[in-house]
Amino acid sequence: MGFIELSEETAMPSPDVFTMDVLRDYLLVGAALFVLGMLGFLSRRNVIVMFLSAEMMLQGTALSLVAFGRYHGTWTGQVFTIVILTVAACEASIALALIVILYNRRSSLDVTLWQDIREADAPETPTTDVVEEAEPIEVAPGPESYPHLTPAGVEPAHPGQPWIERRS
Repeated sequence: MGFIELSEETAMPSPDVFTMDVLRDYLLVGAALFVLGMLGFLSRRNVIVMFLSAEMMLQGTALSLVAFGRYHGTWTGQVFTIVILTVAACEASIALALIVILYNRRSSLDVTLWQDIREADAPETPTTDVVEEAEPIEVAPGPESYPHLTPAGVEPAHPGQPWIERRS
């Protein structure tokens, strides 16, 4: 069962059989994604790269869960993967908001420049090769400023009450 006979001396597994060898391959790829993400998270100081590395770790975990679910013939791995993707989407939106706010304050995405955000009793991170504080690109009044786009083109004419006009 589970094998298609091509000839008397050769046999290959049918495509629907998920063997231990196939599971091992999926787990190796998932582990490689997780390890690469962990190395990227621990070795980089750029916030965007750190969040992308965390996403890579989540994808490696999701791949392993799907492989285990397929191997055992249940939907549990796929359900957990949907939960992981939901968490990853929430993390991405929060990360984008943090990146915008923190970049607006320091004009840099280097995490060693944000010593003032740490907890009061946490030791300060050594900054041997980092300038104490990044200077803003342009001085703007107020605590935060956002760039303004110049208007482009001519604004189209708007009808007075579009909901009253009927098309025939």
